[in-house]
Amino acid sequence: MMQQQYRTNMDWMLKDLAEGVPQTRNVVVLSADGLRIAQHGSDPDTADRLAAACAGLQSLAGAVASELPGSDGRMHLVVIEMNGGFFYLMAAGAGAFLAVLADEGVDAGLMGQRMRDLVLRIGEHLSAPPRQGRQSA
Repeated sequence: MMQQQYRTNMDWMLKDLAEGVPQTRNVVVLSADGLRIAQHGSDPDTADRLAAACAGLQSLAGAVASELPGSDGRMHLVVIEMNGGFFYLMAAGAGAFLAVLADEGVDAGLMGQRMRDLVLRIGEHLSAPPRQGRQSA
């Protein structure tokens, strides 16, 4: 029950982000291993596929970041411009990420600002601790 209440509250905050930035299509919060924590603007299957893809992207971005002298190898923000729109992936707490798909008409500056504001406001609630190994039955 507590997990459902947490997701409902998170979904509401994601809806606020989506409605505050015109041209926002999908918003997903995911764990570092690609599991959807919360979503807005898509069905669960689409959000799950996006979360899984984001896990690979954040891992790749971290590998690239580790090539910079003095970098700790953690990614903070990835922005991809593609035909039809933009993709944003932002670190959002320990082991959690905020992902957004938006149409090409989105105000990129406003999106970045609203994502940062959301992460600062609820970052500690977005943390996804690592899952423990499975116990033998």
